[in-house]
Amino acid sequence: MSSGTWPKVMLLVAGLALACAGVAFAQAQAQGNGSRNFSKPKEFRIARGMSEQAVACIECHKATTPGIFSDWAMSRHASANISCLDCHLAQPGDKDVATEHAKYYSRSDMPYGKKQYEVPIATVVTPKDCSRCHPDEVEQYSRSKHAHTLEILWKIDPWLNQGFNSENERKTGCWTCHGTIISVKDGKIDPKSWPNVGVGRVNLDGSLGSCTSCHTRHRFAVSEARKPEACGQCHLGPDHPQMEIYAESKHGAIYTAFKSTYNFDAAPGTWTAGVDYRTPTCAACHMSGSGKVLTTHDVTERLSWELQAPTTVRPQDFKPFPAKIDWQTARKNMQQICSQCHSDAWINDHYKDMDKTVEEYDTVYFKPVKAKLDELYSKGLLSDKDLFDEALEWEYYELWHHEGRRARMGSAMMAPDYAWWHGFYECKHHLVTFMQEAEHLISTGQKAYLQKPFPNATGDPNKPAILFEKKQQ
Repeated sequence: MSSGTWPKVMLLVAGLALACAGVAFAQAQAQGNGSRNFSKPKEFRIARGMSEQAVACIECHKATTPGIFSDWAMSRHASANISCLDCHLAQPGDKDVATEHAKYYSRSDMPYGKKQYEVPIATVVTPKDCSRCHPDEVEQYSRSKHAHTLEILWKIDPWLNQGFNSENERKTGCWTCHGTIISVKDGKIDPKSWPNVGVGRVNLDGSLGSCTSCHTRHRFAVSEARKPEACGQCHLGPDHPQMEIYAESKHGAIYTAFKSTYNFDAAPGTWTAGVDYRTPTCAACHMSGSGKVLTTHDVTERLSWELQAPTTVRPQDFKPFPAKIDWQTARKNMQQICSQCHSDAWINDHYKDMDKTVEEYDTVYFKPVKAKLDELYSKGLLSDKDLFDEALEWEYYELWHHEGRRARMGSAMMAPDYAWWHGFYECKHHLVTFMQEAEHLISTGQKAYLQKPFPNATGDPNKPAILFEKKQQ
């Protein structure tokens, strides 16, 4: 080729390139994408590796519940070719087959609304279902306090055992976090027990809990469960304000400031302090692996005190649900988590402060008030039949159930306002008020005012047999 031909060839190539670019730009503008970085709609391909019935489920939900489809399409489940049927397909003998679901297979307005695609669907997805792919996580969870929290609640809660709240108050309050006992009525899930994703939900297949309590459907993201907001759905309020306590602590303050830099999407088992996050979240301390400590779904494995109890005990001595691990081992587990960021001196001094908090709460506040309460009962100045129908019983209850918990938890999680103003300050207030009225009743022999009838005390006080029948065998 002569030297004079090269410039002509180069001009021709450049012209063709510009023409192609012009066509692409015109197409992008026609699609409404006039910016420099053209976005391409994601085409979710489901034709390979799925049965016709699975494809039908996805295409139907894509049209009828696009929010569910979109959530699932962005999940790791979708990336792994796990379809609706892998979780929702009913098994022989299942009691919760969704009978109403069958009507979707008779819709002429939908391509997949045909009987040939019909399969039995179970509405409730349980840990037993999840265990087919996540056996270790489900086994760990099954021995945790979370899984047994409904049983624990019935063992310790006077509101339930005395019927002092209504069934609706329980469903919209207690059961939302602690879980319902799923039941079937007239071939459908009883609305008294559903919808519910409580951590201690009793499922029809015998399993306990709901994985979607923390990994909400249908994304099921590990990143969500790693954030404190996931725990804050239940762990907040006057009696267990862990979310508020965390927010006040240095850990929480740093999280708020730097959470946009955290890598919450790290693969399970690889989330690392100093690499993926600057300061821990609830999950980082209580569940995630760190250093030589392995990841666990048993939230009891790193607790060395049972701070919710009226008088503080070691977790293995908590009678409603004794821990399967001794407190020294649990403390070492947590201290290894702490050591990823803190020195031994810092960690040891913190635990000394927490142990001192426990000692002072037990000896200075709870035990004297409990002893005086028992004296009032023995003298007949208070009725020991029901709790809450006399004012002094409220003072006693809130001292340990509200302020006493906040003082101990505030100290454990380094939140000074909850340790003092919301904690021990209020404990002092309750103690002084209680003792003053108690001594007045004793000196005068006058009985305390009895509230009868008690408002909306219509709940069933009987313990559910399904929670306790196996324990008695």
